[in-house]
Parts: sequence; C-alpha cells; structure tokens
Amino acid sequence: MPDATSLPPEHDAMTDRDPATGHPRPPRREFKARGSFVKRCEGCNLPELNCLCPYQVKAESDAQVWLLTHSIEHYKPTNTGRLIGDVLTNTRVFTWYRTAPDEALAALLQDPRYAPFVIFPDDQPDYADRVVDIDAVHTAKQQARIPVFIILDGTWRQARRMFRKSPYLDALPVLPLRTERETRYRLRKPASKAHLCTAEVAIELLCQSGDETAASVLDDYFDVFNDSYAESRYYRKIEEPTAAMQRLLERQRAEEHG
Repeated sequence: MPDATSLPPEHDAMTDRDPATGHPRPPRREFKARGSFVKRCEGCNLPELNCLCPYQVKAESDAQVWLLTHSIEHYKPTNTGRLIGDVLTNTRVFTWYRTAPDEALAALLQDPRYAPFVIFPDDQPDYADRVVDIDAVHTAKQQARIPVFIILDGTWRQARRMFRKSPYLDALPVLPLRTERETRYRLRKPASKAHLCTAEVAIELLCQSGDETAASVLDDYFDVFNDSYAESRYYRKIEEPTAAMQRLLERQRAEEHG
C-alpha cells in the first residue's frame, strides 16, 4: 500500500513493467516545464525563493481523497494534487494505468469500510443510472462508512479518457461537483472559469460533505501555493505574509499551544 502522502517513485511511472502484460514500459522522459532549471525545495517542489513548507498545516477529515493521477501529472510542478496530500493525512495517490488498476487501489475498492465516489460530470446519458448527489455522501457517514472522493487528476481530456478507459471504476457511483465557485488557479489557463483544478475540487467536496475545517485549511494552503508559485515565475520574493499565510501560521501556533 503506498504511503498516504507521498507520490509513487519516479521510476515506477517511467521504467516499471506493464501490469497486464509484464512487458517493460518504454522509457519516458521527465516532464520539463518552463523554469525547470530553477532550484526547487525538495519538500514542496516550489522554487526555494518562495518555499511552501513553512505554511504546511495538517487537517483531519471524515471523508478521504484518493487521487487517480495520470503519469504525466507527477512531473508537473504546477500540479495541485500534491497539496491535498500535504494537508489531509489520509490522502492516497495512485498512478493511472490504461491496462489494469493499481493493485492497492483494486483491493481498497473492495474494502467494505469505504464508500467510494468517482468525481465526474453527469453530462452523458450512458451512466446516468450511476449518478448521485452529495446526500449520498452524508448517507454513507450515517452508515458508519468512510466516504472517499476519487478524483481523476489530469487535464480535462486526460480525465475523460481515464473515466472511459477504467472498467474497475464502472460499478462505482458518479458524483458530479455542484458549485458556483470559479477557479482561482493562475498557473494554467483553464478553458472555462468553471473548470476547477484538482485542489479546488477537493476543497469544494470537503466543504459540502461537512469537513469545513479541512476545506478551509486546504483552501488557504492552495492560495499560498498559487501566490508563491506565481511570484516565483517572475523571481519575486513575497516579503510580507499574505492573509492566507497569516491564517495558516496562526493555526500552527494554536496547535503548538493546544
């Protein structure tokens, strides 16, 4: 079972064997983003100029987030899925394989303790019978089961392919995210303001399912990431803590004296 807060080792996604055929995978070059020459913090992967580590705060939640991550996303420093693992202690990260599921994920999907939901839009009729709303999450809690939000971590095009090409998810209920939130993500240009990044999806789901404190911490942490990374692109150091930074530092102090 993978560590709850760590991404899979790089060589697993690059040189591992195909789980279905056993054949070696072709080598994949590491993703090179603009500014890949910048010296980055080993802890948060942000440029050291505006390291995120001083603002990390852990939070507990009744619901869990499991990320099914496209292999390319692991190498993108702008990926926000890792922020969820930084904050929520029970986050799990799995690499998406087209031919077969991660063995640990397959086992967890059969575990009766969990009530997993695939987070995906309800915009096609062929899976309409699987669509549920947020009330199903609250029902799972009442049944003493742990709600799990399975978020497909990739571009919209990748997420749709992952949804369609993952038969091991076909029996799971589909939970569309209903929200009026517009994205605040500044590091990639979305096709629409309604297209939230991975961290923002998790924030909204946590808030709607009753984990308001965890949602609030993750939201502040996302804002710090957003601001820190954006300023680092222009080699500008954030000298005065932002409002989100101050709130996270206050939470840290409260925990130290709690």
